[in-house]
Amino acid sequence: MSHVDLAFTQEQLELRRTVRDFLDKTSPETEVRRLMETPAGYDPAAWHQLAAEIGVAGLALPEEYGGAGYGFAELGIVLEEAGRALLCAPVLSTVVLAASTLLALDDSLACADYLPGIADGTTIAALALTESSDLPGAIAATAAPHARGWTVSGTKPSVLDGQTASLLLVAARTGAGFSVFAVAGDAPGVRREPRATLDQTRRQADLVFEAAPARLLGEEGAAWPALRHVLDLAAVAIALEQVGGAGRVLDMAVDYARTRVQFGKPIGSFQAIKHKLADLHLAVESARSAAYYGGWAAAASPPELPLAASLAKASAGDAYVTAATENIQIHGGIGFTWEHPAHLYLKRAHSSRQLFGNPAHHRQRLAEHLLAEHD
Repeated sequence: MSHVDLAFTQEQLELRRTVRDFLDKTSPETEVRRLMETPAGYDPAAWHQLAAEIGVAGLALPEEYGGAGYGFAELGIVLEEAGRALLCAPVLSTVVLAASTLLALDDSLACADYLPGIADGTTIAALALTESSDLPGAIAATAAPHARGWTVSGTKPSVLDGQTASLLLVAARTGAGFSVFAVAGDAPGVRREPRATLDQTRRQADLVFEAAPARLLGEEGAAWPALRHVLDLAAVAIALEQVGGAGRVLDMAVDYARTRVQFGKPIGSFQAIKHKLADLHLAVESARSAAYYGGWAAAASPPELPLAASLAKASAGDAYVTAATENIQIHGGIGFTWEHPAHLYLKRAHSSRQLFGNPAHHRQRLAEHLLAEHD
């Protein structure tokens, strides 16, 4: 294992302060609840500010494509703050999944065509990857040569921000193997249906492609290593979001325990509550360490990324659900009401735990890595 440095620089700490201040103003609970009820699920004006003016969308993109030239460590700070605020915006779909896919496919012409729009916040992009969780066999959509390029046919359920994306990156099979194609969101042969989900703060859609015109990205049949890498990045990204949310609900629980009085004492003085909060703190901080390690591996040690990604996703998924559940328990009756924000975090926690592999899947992957190392 390489030397792991998880300390933040002054520049990174300033980035965190800037993003947190912005989200405190633009993504309070009232705004999250408002956006949950809108068709798009995010505020285009606020997204433009965050993406273009603060520079979040291009933070980890190369300067030659309109980005700032930083890396996953800086993007990880944004993801953690987004999770803390329950941000309703296409960060995960566009900035992590789509942009990472374009870079991983190593198609310089496609990067030049698509990444500047992502960097300046004008392009919302989505990755339509699998039809089930059985990777890579879950990719069943097909692509065929056409007089003017390619066409794609198949279905892709539960695509993050698939309803609003103007650029769809679609994984499909060709005679040569797995490939990725760019399809315009409004192209003929594309149908998009919003999917009802437990977590209303993150939009998903079911996509149907019927001989939709498409552009091959990268080399035909050679996309699987790139997609595998993107899935590892996605697992780390979700883990960083999760520890942001877990830290927020832990803060909520501690604040309530300090102020809620029963029998003449704050409930935080009761031994049962003290022990519960101590256990939560340990779980959240352990998960945060694992998520930060994943972010470090993504930025500085690609060979360690698969192991680090699974460790991060397994740890953070369980910690967030536990923290969100215990937060409701500590709040008592008020924690179960629609008016209290606790349920919003609980739904995000359960939904995020299933994205890009649940903890059981990633623990199995960890076991396979460890066994392989000792063979």
